[in-house]
Amino acid sequence: MTRRARIEALLQQALNPEFLNVTDDSAAHAGHGGFDAEGSHFRVRIVSARFAGASRLARHRLVYDALASMMHHEIHALVLDCQAPGEALQAGSSDKPETA
Repeated sequence: MTRRARIEALLQQALNPEFLNVTDDSAAHAGHGGFDAEGSHFRVRIVSARFAGASRLARHRLVYDALASMMHHEIHALVLDCQAPGEALQAGSSDKPETA
C-alpha cells in the first residue's frame, strides 16, 4: 500500500469524511530536505462532521492524531485544508469539494 493510500485509509477510519482528497506533492520538492521519492510531502483536503465547531488548531490535531503512526517517519510535510460540511458549501471556491 502506498503512503498516500495509507493516509487515506487512516483518515477514513478516524474521521469518516464526506470528502477526502490526498495529493502527493513530493515531486515538487525533489532536491529539498526531507524529499523521498516514495512520497513524503502531502496535501489533504477533508470535509468531516467531526470538525463542526472545532477551531482550526483542533481540526489539525484531529488529523495529526489520525496520522500519528506515520508522522515524523514517513510524512515530512503536510498541508491541511479541514472543513466542516456547511463550511465547504459556503466557501464559494470553484474547486470546493462535492459534499452531496
